[in-house]
Amino acid sequence: MSPGANLQGVARKMDQVYQTGAKDEIDLNNLAGYGNHFNWGLQPITAMHLNTEYAGTPMGSNPVYSYILGGVAVFILLIACINFVNLTVAQSIKRGKEIGIRKVMGSKRSRLATQFVGESVITCLIAAVFAVGLAIVALPVFNVLANKQLDFVSLLDWRLITMFIMLPVFTGSLAGFYPAMVLSGFNPLTALNGKANTIGKNYLAKSLVVIQFALATFFIISTLFIYAQFNLLTQTSVGYADKNLVDFTVSQGIRSRQVMDLYRTEFSKLPGVTGVSYTNVGHFGGKTRIGTKEFTATYEHIADDYLPVLGVNIVAGRNFSPAFPLDSTLSVLVNETLAKQLGIINIVGKTIDYMNLPTWGSRRVTIVGVVKDYHNESLKEKILPIVFTQEPSLPLGKMIVRIQGGHTATTLLSMEKIYHRLYPDHPFQYQFRDEENRAAYETENRWKQVITFAAAITIFISAIGLLGLALLSAQKREKEVGIRKVLGASVTILTTMLVKDFVALVLLAFALAIPVGWLVIHHWLQNFAYQIELSWWRFALAGTLSLLIATLAVGSQALRAALSNPVKSLRNE
Repeated sequence: MSPGANLQGVARKMDQVYQTGAKDEIDLNNLAGYGNHFNWGLQPITAMHLNTEYAGTPMGSNPVYSYILGGVAVFILLIACINFVNLTVAQSIKRGKEIGIRKVMGSKRSRLATQFVGESVITCLIAAVFAVGLAIVALPVFNVLANKQLDFVSLLDWRLITMFIMLPVFTGSLAGFYPAMVLSGFNPLTALNGKANTIGKNYLAKSLVVIQFALATFFIISTLFIYAQFNLLTQTSVGYADKNLVDFTVSQGIRSRQVMDLYRTEFSKLPGVTGVSYTNVGHFGGKTRIGTKEFTATYEHIADDYLPVLGVNIVAGRNFSPAFPLDSTLSVLVNETLAKQLGIINIVGKTIDYMNLPTWGSRRVTIVGVVKDYHNESLKEKILPIVFTQEPSLPLGKMIVRIQGGHTATTLLSMEKIYHRLYPDHPFQYQFRDEENRAAYETENRWKQVITFAAAITIFISAIGLLGLALLSAQKREKEVGIRKVLGASVTILTTMLVKDFVALVLLAFALAIPVGWLVIHHWLQNFAYQIELSWWRFALAGTLSLLIATLAVGSQALRAALSNPVKSLRNE
């Protein structure tokens, strides 16, 4: 576009040209009842990648995926900050005497706080250097996981570099603020006596742990349900045998049944081929009428042997057959969904008007058979009403070939030779139907892996955070444990005493994660026509896993405190 061009004006002129030049096709489209509406316009190239307004954008991506990845990163960073706070506070007693001496020597609280925040920032900057190295090492794994082709050079952008520098500074300042306030607030006499206390019952630290494990439990819940939904999508039968079924397009045959018959005859001669047939390329349909009932249906133009080769049965009536030469103009098949949608029990023999076109006239055709439902699309979509026809005016162009297992490579090589003989200088591009069906769930498979990684990292970091809080608790209750042990308390009783408080925190986190997890998973499942149930036992399993991980993380520290020598903890009393 020329600089300063009126983009809206150019778009209007483009649309006017289309409306004038394609007037006949537009009128025919409207008469057929398709209801499609086309607008011509302009879109900046920079706005294409993360824009879902227009279908079919090359290399387009849904921005919601970027938001999810960003959210996962923020959650993990938040959990890491919580860990830093808890671990720093837990280790504060070891610095009590240092702080007490510096305060006696005249250091102000603001100076101490500034030092501790500075230490936090330096720690984060050092961690950021290691993080960049780790990112470079993990980049190939991320590319596979996210289906991207990123390299390290793409990260050398001044805006990204600025963010890389500012992020650890901001994170270090934020994470170090609370520990700095705690440490700098120690009473110097108490600190020098080794009795510094990290602020009462430490409700903030416990609240942070609850947030940590609520996020961890949420990711566990998400992982369990995503795995279950993915298994439903990939393991549910599509209604036909998609293994060893190859399909490819014959562009010469889109408008020629004779060409399609020639390909079928030639491929049928191959020893490794058990069946060959054809159907139409693409998808089309429109308004359909049976009696007074009108609805929208998909039309599928098929050969008489298409359904047997596909492996789909006729549940009522008969299939198309060469014994009935008028089938192409007077007969159709419908699927079970169409019959159920109309509520007609005995639909065979009913007449149907399914080609609402000006050239169609008043011609009616008869339903001669009902086809068992099968999934022509992925399980993200419901099975739609389908009218199977042999109407000569409709396109074809898609071959299906069923081959014998164990002879795949040899058969494909033979098929390629025949294809090149019939269609020279054109590549033989084929697909296995089972691979096609699995590819429909590639996005779900990637997100299953992403959420699994996120859950593993979150659980690991949360366990470390809980270990830090357990260390803090054991330090605060060291003398209490010593006294109880002297009075005869067993190791089991002492360990249980130290662990039960953390169990309560994890149970509270689980209670918070359940409603959030339910809402998010319920919303996500609306993207699928066929869904798993929101079973209670998966929520219970997520809570059990969280509780088990927390118990293992805290149990080691609690057991260590329970086994310690009470003389050492009581010697200053």
